[in-house]
Amino acid sequence: MSTPAISGGTGLFTGFTRLCKGLAVVLVCGHIAVQFFPSAVTYVALIPARTIPFAWNLITAGYVEQSTYGVVISTLGLLFIGKLLEPVWGSREFFKFIFVVNLLTSVCVFITAIALYYITRLETYLYMPLSGFHGVISGFLVGIKQIIPDQELPFIKIKTKWLPSITLLLCIAISFWTLEATAYLPTIISGTYISWIYLRYWQRKPETKHRGDPSEDFAFSTFFPELLRPVIDPIASIFHRMLCGRSDTSNDGQGYTLESEPLPGSDSIEASRRRERGARALEERLAAERLAAARRELQRESEENV
Repeated sequence: MSTPAISGGTGLFTGFTRLCKGLAVVLVCGHIAVQFFPSAVTYVALIPARTIPFAWNLITAGYVEQSTYGVVISTLGLLFIGKLLEPVWGSREFFKFIFVVNLLTSVCVFITAIALYYITRLETYLYMPLSGFHGVISGFLVGIKQIIPDQELPFIKIKTKWLPSITLLLCIAISFWTLEATAYLPTIISGTYISWIYLRYWQRKPETKHRGDPSEDFAFSTFFPELLRPVIDPIASIFHRMLCGRSDTSNDGQGYTLESEPLPGSDSIEASRRRERGARALEERLAAERLAAARRELQRESEENV
């Protein structure tokens, strides 16, 4: 099956899902609220020194954008990437992904800030208000890498499987020149890694009753150039055993392994099914957009004839 283009020529600004539009309203309203009431940042943003009494900040911080650039990028990313991912995952799984990635990203940022304070003894790391949806947006790029890894971006010959890696490299490079970018870097790194862990090990597949995506095309080393993969694979296997290892058995039918050995062909079968689901969802969306455009054109012509 040929993979369709990411965006069709018609309906670029249509087809946004109800869930994505609702979350976009939350982001915009949150930004407006902190602009009119700056003191609200201390209650909804992640401030590591205040997180213990205000633990809800671990959830609310991800939905509050303090800058205009941030709310514009996050809203557009949510709407345009969301209408690709949500039809493939389903609305419930899509919302679950956002909630889990947002929460665990905030936890990672909190731990990072506390560690940096103990290393540097700079109180800036404890009292800097951190917030933004960019951790989830970086996670969306990992989802794009999973469902349509070989799709090329329009106008530039770059496959979507490199989007998370390119984004991280750009953010790291920008952080050397702009101090404000440094505050976003832990969130983007954590969001990318947490989303990969979720999709790799935790996401439930209703059609197979398995969890995760064990295909070789979605291994951690695929985020790096092939030259570095022989070095990355042994390191990734250590962290896999320490943090993400699963005790799969042949009796519960929930895993992809049998006595620690991969089931024959499970990687290729799952990867093929994943690509087919992504391609099918994109084709259906593009077909619906073309049909709606044709109907509008016919209606316009009939009105002109009258």
